[in-house]
Amino acid sequence: MQADNGQMGVQAAANSVRRRIGASIFERVAGSEGPARRQVIHGTEGERWFADDRPIRRVHSDSSMFAGGIRALLLQSLHPLAMAAVAGHSGYRGDPWGRLQRTSYFLAVTAFGRASDAQAAIDRVKAIHQRVRGTAPDGRPYAASDPHLLTWVHIAEADSFLRAHTRFGARPLDQAGRDGYVADLARIGAGLGVPDPPRTEAELADRISQYRAELQGTAEARSAARFLLLSPPLPVLARAPYGVLAAAATSLLPRWARRPLNLPYLPLTETALVRPAGNAMTGMIRWALTPPPAANAS
Repeated sequence: MQADNGQMGVQAAANSVRRRIGASIFERVAGSEGPARRQVIHGTEGERWFADDRPIRRVHSDSSMFAGGIRALLLQSLHPLAMAAVAGHSGYRGDPWGRLQRTSYFLAVTAFGRASDAQAAIDRVKAIHQRVRGTAPDGRPYAASDPHLLTWVHIAEADSFLRAHTRFGARPLDQAGRDGYVADLARIGAGLGVPDPPRTEAELADRISQYRAELQGTAEARSAARFLLLSPPLPVLARAPYGVLAAAATSLLPRWARRPLNLPYLPLTETALVRPAGNAMTGMIRWALTPPPAANAS
């Protein structure tokens, strides 16, 4: 009996630690409105854009999104006009957590929320895009509502989230599932104004290749990469875990995307160290964000 009580005490302590870590991660990503928003997204009745078995739900509920999000920001920064819009209007340095929380809400409500709430989120983003315009350092004008820029942002996100899930996801998708994920995201992209978004993994790869001649590592992009990878505003205890995620995200970038950002390409190190560490870290986040099983009533 004492042994059983001791084991139960250890399990209770582990569950308590698990809940605290999970709550801390959730608060950082979702903000103070997170619990209320989660209840609305998951706890209310109503038609959804995507059924429970759609690939977007598997991908966007997985902790691999943490690495995918970092990778998406790095890749997106390679388009000079997209980077100019981010540098001039997003406030990513002054309010990085606010930006993360707004993005995480958008990803959650469009994948899991009621259709009316998903459409409202789309409409808010489109209204913001209409106000984001200016001139890049090279003298070219930009507008966030430009369909060409919208397409780049969309395909960079789709490629990043899909690659992160394939590498670090708990249940990677097969080919039909990966195509289905790209098709699911196409519905959201089309709502935002992306003309003819890709609907298969092959179409996605082809569309990215069409943009490569426009991509370059500007001073703003390299500065953003340094901020994102080396000096994000984090508590001391969170810096090492974040560093693992940042390294994992970088390992997902193709070689052609790293050179302009002055990011290293170390295939042996990545295979032997970074990928296993990335799997371990995303697994830990997945564990922390999954509620512990309820104790059996006796």
